[in-house]
Amino acid sequence: MRVPLHVVEARRAKLASLIERHRYLPVGELCRHLGVSEATARRDLAQLASRHKVKRTHGGALAEFNERFPSFHERQATAARAKSKVAAAAARLIYPGGTYFFDSGTTIFALAEVFRANPVVPSTIVTSNLPVAELLSSVPDLKIFLTAGQLLGRQSVLLGETARRSLEFWDFDAAFLSAEAANKHGIWNSQSLIVQQQHVAIKRSRRAVYCLDSSKIGRSAPFLLKKWPETDLLLTDASAARLEKAGITPDATTLISRDSPSPDLRPPDKSGLPVHFL
Repeated sequence: MRVPLHVVEARRAKLASLIERHRYLPVGELCRHLGVSEATARRDLAQLASRHKVKRTHGGALAEFNERFPSFHERQATAARAKSKVAAAAARLIYPGGTYFFDSGTTIFALAEVFRANPVVPSTIVTSNLPVAELLSSVPDLKIFLTAGQLLGRQSVLLGETARRSLEFWDFDAAFLSAEAANKHGIWNSQSLIVQQQHVAIKRSRRAVYCLDSSKIGRSAPFLLKKWPETDLLLTDASAARLEKAGITPDATTLISRDSPSPDLRPPDKSGLPVHFL
């Protein structure tokens, strides 16, 4: 029985709305939400992609995040001085012999710039951030690994299920993570695919360090990354007053980068002997 065109179009509109809201959904999830077969979902996706309503990916569809969100280079010019302050504080948390995850985003690129100027080696850095990998590739005694995944060119990042799986092979001393917003409820990001990848990095890390400049404080974004009771460490150039106004109360898990000492993120001494770091 042929389905009326208006029913098909209504279903496709709902599908486009789902992808817009979730940013990314695999085909299986789309079938579950819409109650249709994979063949039908794939036909609908092909139609929506031809109309530039969604972007097809391997096994699913991505909303036009890559085109509609400001590009990596556009975001680099925003709050550059504040990002440098946060990056300088984050760099003090890196110790020789450690293994670290460097997230996507321009604040983490600023961290890479600080690291390149004053390398802490030998160490290992795993990243989904292509500019970070390129910047650090020539640092002697530094091992750089890229995640797998789908390349979003404008965002200069590797994302997707393959990227998440590739992180499962690692154990990190710390993950340095970016985000789009922080308010009284927690830390937020703009893309569900990024949040999913960050959750894997957090799970594989001894400590998660959230690097947010003050322009992100008091804002919200579509996807909650972590509630405050679940967070390890916030690095920000925002004042205590700014945090308090946003409903964020600094405590033992929150470091204000410019007026607090750096916590100890040194990797454990694998020899079992006491080691003193100067």
